[in-house]
Amino acid sequence: MTYRVVLTAEAEEDLRLFEFLVERESAHGGGDLELAQRALDAIKDAFKLLEQFPFTCRKVGPSAFLRELVIPFGHTGYVALFEILDRQTVAIAAVRHHREDDYH
Repeated sequence: MTYRVVLTAEAEEDLRLFEFLVERESAHGGGDLELAQRALDAIKDAFKLLEQFPFTCRKVGPSAFLRELVIPFGHTGYVALFEILDRQTVAIAAVRHHREDDYH
């Protein structure tokens, strides 16, 4: 079974923040652009796992359908909150650095 992975408006905004950082650093000639781009690529690549195996990710709360995808990246990583909506669709709700306290 293959799931279609969609992003909520909030998750799209989270990813736009990464893209904004890459663009801003590029315009000012500073920062590690390659690192920022690799982080964004790692997040997007991790979403591919959800196309086949969304139920392998850890549950969040009592619902079997609300889950988190842990995305390793170097010494740190990211966490994507998602919900399995039906037999065909997984919706990414938010993406956060693993050191952030909560999804806002």
